[in-house]
Amino acid sequence: MDIAQTDLSGVHVITPDRFGDHRGFFSESYSKRAFEAAGLAYDFVQDNHSLSSQTGTVRGLHFQAPPHAQDKLVRCGKGSLFDVSVDIRKGSPTYGQWVGEILSFENGKQLLVPAGFLHGFMTLEPDTEIVYKCTDYYAPECDGAVRWDSCGVTWPLDVAAPVLSEKDLAAQVFSSFDSPFEYKG
Repeated sequence: MDIAQTDLSGVHVITPDRFGDHRGFFSESYSKRAFEAAGLAYDFVQDNHSLSSQTGTVRGLHFQAPPHAQDKLVRCGKGSLFDVSVDIRKGSPTYGQWVGEILSFENGKQLLVPAGFLHGFMTLEPDTEIVYKCTDYYAPECDGAVRWDSCGVTWPLDVAAPVLSEKDLAAQVFSSFDSPFEYKG
């Protein structure tokens, strides 16, 4: 398993090994032992799985505030997507900066998104599935969103009208967002 730090402290690209033969492949998508050997200690308690039927679907940018903040380990089960993390920790030297990674069934890459970061994605193919682990349970009272096009993210598809939920259409813009997260150095 390859674990690579991105330009944002705490956000990692995880690429599990794949062992293939004429039947297909086998991959260990998560190993607590491998994570701990890399200095990453997470206690995942919930797995989520969603399907987006149309190319250009945007989900996000989402967060779950304390006391139910979530770290996420995100991968693509089918198709491909552009996965994004935005630093929203007040006082962080990278506050407001983002990283993006193409996750696909083909490349097997995953993105580790810690609490204190917005998370979202854009589908690059129809019928794209996203599968992710979370370190806390969904808590609707702590759920929040920032508008997908207000953080300076360079999205890979020039979509005049991305497919968005009502929640994401109504999300606040980043410039008026008061983050509930503090940078702890």
